[in-house]
Amino acid sequence: MSDKMSPAGEIAKSTDPADARARFPLAQWLHGYQPRWLTHDAVAGVTLAAYGIPVSLAYATLAGLPPQYGIYCYLAGGLAYALFGSSRQLAIGPTSAISMLVGVTVAGMAGGDPARFASIAALTAMLVAAMCLAAWILRLSSLVNFISETILLGFKAGAALTIALTQLPKLFGVPGGGEQFYERVIVLAGQLPQTHYAVLAFGIVAIVLLLLGEKFLPGRPVALLVVVLSIVLLSVTPLGDMGFKVVGQLPRGLPEFHLPGLRVRDVDGIVPLAFACLLLSYVESVSAARAIARANGYEIDARQELLGLGAANLSAGLFQGYPVAGGLSQSSVNDKAGARTPLALVFASVTIGLSLLFLTDLLRNLPSVVLAAIVLVAVKGLVDVRELRHVWRVNRYEFCIAGVAFAAVLLLGILQGVIVAMVFSMLLLIRRAAHPRVAVLGRIPGTRRFSDLERHPDNETIPDVLMFRVETSLFYFNVEHVRAMVWQSIRANPVKPRLVICDLSTSPAVDLAGARMLATLHAELRAADIGFRLVEAHAAVRDILRREGVEEQVGALDRHFAVADVIDEFQGGSATGSGTPPEDRAVT
Repeated sequence: MSDKMSPAGEIAKSTDPADARARFPLAQWLHGYQPRWLTHDAVAGVTLAAYGIPVSLAYATLAGLPPQYGIYCYLAGGLAYALFGSSRQLAIGPTSAISMLVGVTVAGMAGGDPARFASIAALTAMLVAAMCLAAWILRLSSLVNFISETILLGFKAGAALTIALTQLPKLFGVPGGGEQFYERVIVLAGQLPQTHYAVLAFGIVAIVLLLLGEKFLPGRPVALLVVVLSIVLLSVTPLGDMGFKVVGQLPRGLPEFHLPGLRVRDVDGIVPLAFACLLLSYVESVSAARAIARANGYEIDARQELLGLGAANLSAGLFQGYPVAGGLSQSSVNDKAGARTPLALVFASVTIGLSLLFLTDLLRNLPSVVLAAIVLVAVKGLVDVRELRHVWRVNRYEFCIAGVAFAAVLLLGILQGVIVAMVFSMLLLIRRAAHPRVAVLGRIPGTRRFSDLERHPDNETIPDVLMFRVETSLFYFNVEHVRAMVWQSIRANPVKPRLVICDLSTSPAVDLAGARMLATLHAELRAADIGFRLVEAHAAVRDILRREGVEEQVGALDRHFAVADVIDEFQGGSATGSGTPPEDRAVT
């Protein structure tokens, strides 16, 4: 294993769940820390700070907060995550999607009061922390799997366009305006004749430099270089007198410990906002952490990440920040700069703290158009055109979900968009579960094996026999559909079958309603003078069918009995079914 991968591998040896250290990640990586990693973590921390300061300034303005609030998020969130997070390289801070979500949602709650705006944003972070703790206690980490990668794919694309549209007015040097996406487009189009061409040219140059740095100097703090150059240009050239909007004087010093002056019940809509931030934060963080962990040869603890993110958001909320997450871009910077352990986050926070104490005066002449350029380049990565094309080729159903998420974000906004996408995805999931495929089987030529007749038209049908297989478990919400599909297949046959065989090999579970449906189907078929047999039932399924008395009605549920055996018996063949080899069972 390479030197880069060895820390993770060595530390991972101490993650036995029985070990107390497994419940406190700080003890894990400190226990196996090696002095030679200190330089790597220190360099990575300084590099991460150099990357994070300009990006966090830009994201804070996107969130509708003063620029320094973004820096506070990096400072406080990273320190707290280092204590409780399970990833070695995940970098915690504000992200574009969460910043935009906070900005557009809190604006309507604050009523134009900047102090109330900041308090609501901080309270949201603390509420996210409380939700993380509750989810950790209840072991709900798996519930975020309902937010699929497909939903995120569409959501991120929609969020990217929404975020970009909020920054384009700054790029063109116009005021902008509007609430929803299309309203903003119309307002911006009407203001284009007022474009400030010096600002536009400056912004385009900044974007070009950022893109070149991204391509040729990956993992390097190119944004910091662009920020420094822009400040120098506005400070020593006539550009400073050409109407550029600048950040202005940032307050010097570390953020104060400050409890929000509001309670949850004082702010309508803050709970859905916090829940949406939690979902985005957790999914984005775990996805980034897993990707980097795989590259470094270790695994993260998805449940532990709830504690890590909870601690980071609690710290951010207490120190004048807003909800934070682990982003792939900043985490990649941290990883590529050589981070071995979360100590790199500590070095990053120390570097940011020193910058707040001594370097805030240098940011006074930072032009707002450069922050817009940083955001525009950052959100470019949210639109994954290649993956969208891949999803279109592989599964149109999944592409439809991504399309709904994309359209919902543009039409309804980020908060409502992600909720609509989740609900739509779950409704489709429920619909698919309630309408499972009921495959009519045919014999594979030359064998005693059976598969889907519709998919394989060359399969042989058995005279007077209808064989079907339900390709899911039999539960209360799908049994009526299954029964209806069986009767539809019977009626579709030119000749009424004399025997119906139900292959339960692809039904790992059957509830009480499922067992009763099979009993009802047997009674209906018997009334129509049609035999009915059950085969290939799993052990747990056989147990419930026997307890419900189904076996007494339809015949023995012999685990050695397969579809071919029932057909042999029906046709009066020699096979008894007692010794059918496993390879002769029904297959997909």
